[in-house]
Amino acid sequence: MNEDNFGLASGFISAAYVEQAAQARKQREAQLKTLLSQRGMPEHGWSEGMIDSLMMDLANMDSNNFIQNVGVGEREARVFCQSVARRHYRMAHGVGRSGDLIAEQPKASGSSLMFKLANMAALDALKLAGVRGVKAGIVVPMATGMSVALVLLALMQLRPPTARRVIWPRLDQKSCFKAIFTCGATATVIPNAIVGDEVVTDLPALEAALREGAEHGDLLCVLTTTSAFAPRAPDSIVEIAKACRQHNIPHVVNNAFGLQSSKVTHLLSEAMRLGRVDAIVQSTDKNFMVPVGGAIIAGPDSAFIERVSKNYPGRASESPVMDLFMTLLAMGKSGYTNLLLERKELFTYFREQVSKVAEAHGERMLSTTSNLISFGMTLDTFLDTPGGPSMIGSMLFTRNCSGIRVHQTRPVKTTTINGVAFAGYGSHVDGYPHSYITMACAIGARRTEVDTFVHRLSGSLRDQRRRKPSPTLLTPAPPEAQDKEAPTEKTDNSRQDPPPKQQ
Repeated sequence: MNEDNFGLASGFISAAYVEQAAQARKQREAQLKTLLSQRGMPEHGWSEGMIDSLMMDLANMDSNNFIQNVGVGEREARVFCQSVARRHYRMAHGVGRSGDLIAEQPKASGSSLMFKLANMAALDALKLAGVRGVKAGIVVPMATGMSVALVLLALMQLRPPTARRVIWPRLDQKSCFKAIFTCGATATVIPNAIVGDEVVTDLPALEAALREGAEHGDLLCVLTTTSAFAPRAPDSIVEIAKACRQHNIPHVVNNAFGLQSSKVTHLLSEAMRLGRVDAIVQSTDKNFMVPVGGAIIAGPDSAFIERVSKNYPGRASESPVMDLFMTLLAMGKSGYTNLLLERKELFTYFREQVSKVAEAHGERMLSTTSNLISFGMTLDTFLDTPGGPSMIGSMLFTRNCSGIRVHQTRPVKTTTINGVAFAGYGSHVDGYPHSYITMACAIGARRTEVDTFVHRLSGSLRDQRRRKPSPTLLTPAPPEAQDKEAPTEKTDNSRQDPPPKQQ
């Protein structure tokens, strides 16, 4: 509706009512004008109706939604299923053009505008979270691992042909390690060190590998990590950034869910200020509560982030971009900062409640003060119970508790990824001395969820403690005992617990 149509509407209904509707329309237009002029997240979250209105306006800017449009190309945003069309607001051209993720599409000006607004809002969100020094950022329709691979491929274009080796402090998470091999590079794994309960960067070993690689000229980059499940601490990214600057070696940071921690965002800011950081990659689903499938690639050098975008082959799905854009509009700056604060406060409460459970069952909390997203408690006294600590994880899973991780010291679990064997996989280090369970306090978690989980955790520990050894788990009798005549008296085994289910 424009002013002319509102005027015509006055011929059908009261002019006073029409004027009221026209004023409401102007208020929505003022919100949109503020968004376009300030180029970031709105100060306060938008209503669902306002977001839907904007998305429809943007969709109507795409050629497939023009009233008189005739498409005769091989890709004309035709969508057969109307449920799919509605899910995407009838925006089906994707984002970018062949060879450049951020290029405008002549047939999709609405989608192109949405993508630019989403990138600006995402960069605004990073700064609100505390990442100072980032100059550019793009939302990519790939999860963290593939996004890291895209960054590494861009670096390959800038490095000598012989520079194809990545220094990587060990992280027991498969996707980013696989990303190194996906782009044709190789990895030098730096084993971590154990300090107290924490698994930390072996900085002397990393610096030695960095010096050697710089001399040989075969290093592509150093790939570090800021967020992981306890007992892993964030890598020493400030010191590593300084060393990378000194030796002129690129530095990429896997910041998968680190935006939620003000301590991590401060480390990132300091690393960019004092050393070298080429790109920071963070997940959209872990940090902003959207469906899986997107990431934000950001950094202090706009030219390099542009190079990354131009390295993306072909057009890209706009679904992850749209999800993040709409979510940031719904949150607004105030909503997002409140969510970060609430998570920080809930982390303290969550840890305190689990600590009480640990004490009640003869265990203790792991002292991992550098990790302010994930924490753990020991399960050492459960090592010789039927099924061991892993059975506790199984119990919690069947009781609808997801996201926990259980590690037990024996038997030692070895996992091979791309030909590299990792002993004690899950603990980020060889020979971690404790069995444990870890959990995370992520953005959007609620206190009621914490209370319910703590209750189920306590019940699972109690039930595991009461379990009796199954006959299949008993140690066989020595040969001399087996030779003796077995007693003829029958034994009632009817009250014995069944053997634990194999998960």
